[in-house]
Amino acid sequence: MQWTNVSEQNVYQNRWFRVNLADVELPDGSHLDHYVIRLRPVAAATVVNAADEVLLLWRHRFITDSWGWELAAGVVEDGEDIAAAAAREMEEETGWRPGPLRPLLTVEPANGLTDARHHLYWAEKGQYTGPPQDAFESSRREWIPLKLIPDMIARGEVPAANMAAALLMLHHLRLG
Repeated sequence: MQWTNVSEQNVYQNRWFRVNLADVELPDGSHLDHYVIRLRPVAAATVVNAADEVLLLWRHRFITDSWGWELAAGVVEDGEDIAAAAAREMEEETGWRPGPLRPLLTVEPANGLTDARHHLYWAEKGQYTGPPQDAFESSRREWIPLKLIPDMIARGEVPAANMAAALLMLHHLRLG
């Protein structure tokens, strides 16, 4: 039972996203209008140190008026390599340059409304390069023991689904 996107027309756009109105044909042949938000890819990264601690940011999200732990993340610029974007964002937001990045997972956080893909990476080593360039992105940056992650997620301390998925995957990879 596949839906078919017959056509789309742009309703609004800026440098961050486009909102399109799609004419969608359903399997029974009927049509419906469906709004689609088109976004650039997002890249995120963190480091897990030898003590199995993960580098996270504590930040406020004004849209949902919520606080939570996150990996450093941001949009991939046009023509930019996704892993390079993840490393750039991590250094800008934490002051840590990750070592060789390993793909962790790619998720589609709201695929019923948007084409957003979030690419999450991790490294086993990082180098502190100085205070974060984008310190305004978070209230603090901390090394959090991976063993605490499942309970933190259960308490709602990692509200973003993409971040929770990445941290649970890291917990599984490192601690089993």
